[in-house]
Amino acid sequence: MRRALLVYLLAFASVAAAQDRTALVGGRLIDGFGHAPIHDSVILVEGDTITAVGTVKTLGVPAGYAVVSTEGMDLLPGLWESHAHLMLTGHADYPHWQATYLDRLADEVMPASAVQLLLAGVTSARDLGAPLEPSKSVKERIDAGEIPGPRLFMSGPFLQAEIEEWQKAYRWPVRSEREARDRVRQLDEAGMVIVKLIDQDKLDRDVAEAIIDEAHKRGMKVVGHAHRPNEIRVGLEIGIDNFEHTGLTTAPEYPPDVVAALRERTATGRVAGGPLYWTPTVEGLWNFDRTVANPEKLDDACWKRGLKDDTIADIEASIANPGQLGYTRLTPLRKPTLKRKIAQLREAGVVFLVGTDSGIPMKFHCQSTWNEMDVLVRVMGLEPMDVIRAAVYWPAVMMDVEDQLGTVSAGKKADIIGVRGDVLEYMNLLQDVDFVMKGGVVYKDDGQPVEAVLQ
Repeated sequence: MRRALLVYLLAFASVAAAQDRTALVGGRLIDGFGHAPIHDSVILVEGDTITAVGTVKTLGVPAGYAVVSTEGMDLLPGLWESHAHLMLTGHADYPHWQATYLDRLADEVMPASAVQLLLAGVTSARDLGAPLEPSKSVKERIDAGEIPGPRLFMSGPFLQAEIEEWQKAYRWPVRSEREARDRVRQLDEAGMVIVKLIDQDKLDRDVAEAIIDEAHKRGMKVVGHAHRPNEIRVGLEIGIDNFEHTGLTTAPEYPPDVVAALRERTATGRVAGGPLYWTPTVEGLWNFDRTVANPEKLDDACWKRGLKDDTIADIEASIANPGQLGYTRLTPLRKPTLKRKIAQLREAGVVFLVGTDSGIPMKFHCQSTWNEMDVLVRVMGLEPMDVIRAAVYWPAVMMDVEDQLGTVSAGKKADIIGVRGDVLEYMNLLQDVDFVMKGGVVYKDDGQPVEAVLQ
């Protein structure tokens, strides 16, 4: 046993040493800035940072670098998942899940979700809604390198007017201005960087404004649901930074006054604090009928990584009849509204972010992000380069970390993914990411997890 441990430690040390200075050579680089790709690229990485970017003709590889061939690959900045729920893993019964798995979130569920995202090419994720202590624990352990996962930008519990009893672990009712400021302070001191609002139109106005004011004073971002027109109206009035979703109802489009208000907000730009961001989360709705007709993707082993056998069995039982879930009863009626709503948002000038609500019923962390990107291009008509930027560049700008993340350029963190083929032509190639580097460490190579650094 001691010999086996020694062999493992030597293997880990050799991997770490090889990754101290790495040169990625030969691939086509889509660097995140939105310009023409760089063919025959060379990317030099030292430690966790990109030190130089060029081509095989303009940038030689210095001695002492481990050369990784990326010939035949498209390279991109690591993806962002801008709307994840690490506390969820596809189970269809929320009250049952909260009652049964609350004490497993920190040690099983959330670490499993995190590594599944990472191996799917997601190197940064916004986790929008989970109990505070497990959120804090998982973030701190990932930051310390104790467990693998994306860089986490977390909200902790939702803030809202009223909650149900079974929701109390991850949703906080806020009923006074003082309580609003105290809750935001509590989130900030726990390391949360986002405040998530739900039903902001049901909050007393002074309470809602206090949440926004306190969050912005502390440099936190505020995201809010956009399920109802009045949530959008109020959200715009109080200064929400980023709206989530496209609505829970079957209304065919956004009302004219909402669209006019969105246009007014996007016309103010920096005066209003920058772009207005929107995370539409449409793929699960669009592809629902296909999932019912062909549920094979629900059997993919990728979502089972890190979960215990009884957890897996419980999830499988909950989605055994995907077309009969109460959670999705309105989904077929919502699907025909999506193209129009996306068109309205585009015309209004919002900046899209790629996010999926990953973790909700039948939405697994290892599948969701590429599915969303594919539907945005193939169905909603967005340009592939714009969708890539919505998954890499704009989230970093929105979260004020564009000096570290979002592009493959000198001085940025070495968060880089690679896929064989042309993603500008075939976005769905991202379903099988071949190469994942986060902070200079390679977690996936030649399509296979690097288990030595994942343990």
